[in-house]
Amino acid sequence: MLPGLKAGFTLDARLEADSEQLLWLGLCELRLMNDRRWPWLVLVPQRPGIEELHDLTPLDQAMLTFETNMVAQALKRVTGCTKINTGALGNIVRQLHVHVVARSEGDPGWPGPVWGHGMREPYERSDMRRFAQTIKAAL
Repeated sequence: MLPGLKAGFTLDARLEADSEQLLWLGLCELRLMNDRRWPWLVLVPQRPGIEELHDLTPLDQAMLTFETNMVAQALKRVTGCTKINTGALGNIVRQLHVHVVARSEGDPGWPGPVWGHGMREPYERSDMRRFAQTIKAAL
């Protein structure tokens, strides 16, 4: 089994297609959404069959909160954004995942949500690598 891979866990195909793996945290796989309009990270708890926060054990809930806060603080430091948006919607992708998005006045779609705003603008590969390394260093 690969390091960090949990038995029976499979990443939703849409998350895999829309994001790139950055690193493994204690509970979650941290991924970067491939949309350069916003610095946008996604935490995916490595637990099979989990769709809701309340489906996690109390210990996993605490760990997810810790990892989400750690990622949000790093993202805010790296980007200098004015607001961090954190959400776990799951209306389209049922697998539990938490979005952490850096927002600032004047960004595309401000002050509205990032979901459903225009067309995704993929990163250039070199820009994605550079941003990924910056986030990893901040964590």
